[in-house]
Amino acid sequence: MRTFAEFQIIGHVGQLKEVGGTLRVTIAAEYGKRDDNGDFHSRPHWNEVTIFIEKTANWIRENIEPGDLVHTRGTVRDNSYEKDGHTIYNKTMAVHQLDLLAKKSAQEES
Repeated sequence: MRTFAEFQIIGHVGQLKEVGGTLRVTIAAEYGKRDDNGDFHSRPHWNEVTIFIEKTANWIRENIEPGDLVHTRGTVRDNSYEKDGHTIYNKTMAVHQLDLLAKKSAQEES
């Protein structure tokens, strides 16, 4: 039986950046809440996802801009490596699917 760890994020795009042969996209998930007075306090959490699939990366470059609302899914994996005698830990969220839910410009008109 195949096993895996999967993530899903719905949020707004921050940056798109090229890193080596990959495309990385930051996506803000909102964890804000209302206080006792009913005022909303924003608490975004930025997640960086990595696109390894060239066809998907090309589509994102052509169609996605900062501020757009997206839905993304993929697999997550913990990694570690040695640097200067220390073990460095990180997490890779590899995108398998990224869908555009709303353009930033369309959201501003609502």
